[in-house]
Amino acid sequence: MDDLEIDDKPELNITPLVDIMLVLLAILMVTTPAITYREDINLPDGSKSKKAELNPIMSVRIDKNKQIYIDKDVFNYQDFKENFSLRANRYDKTKSVYIYADKNLFYGEVVPIFAELKKAGFTKVSLGTQ
Repeated sequence: MDDLEIDDKPELNITPLVDIMLVLLAILMVTTPAITYREDINLPDGSKSKKAELNPIMSVRIDKNKQIYIDKDVFNYQDFKENFSLRANRYDKTKSVYIYADKNLFYGEVVPIFAELKKAGFTKVSLGTQ
């Protein structure tokens, strides 16, 4: 028994422990995006006597012949600046304005109409699409 030396300290092999931790980490990373959290929320009841009002909208339509339609008014493209500036006070400036132009018109033909509406005092002017 003297041949065996007992004073050697045993070494701890941590390689299998690291392998197991890496596998668990990979499983956690794969499953985490699939976990969804859902919380039930009880929302208060709204008033049944009042309905929410939609924002008023004014639509400006430009056809392929460059005729401009605003509500019931019809304007010629060439004379739009002069005629619209005379009638601009008839329209509510707080309305959202959507410009719908024919797809065959060039962008440069629609922008002056956009600019004229902004110059008349409309603050919410947008280009509309279908």
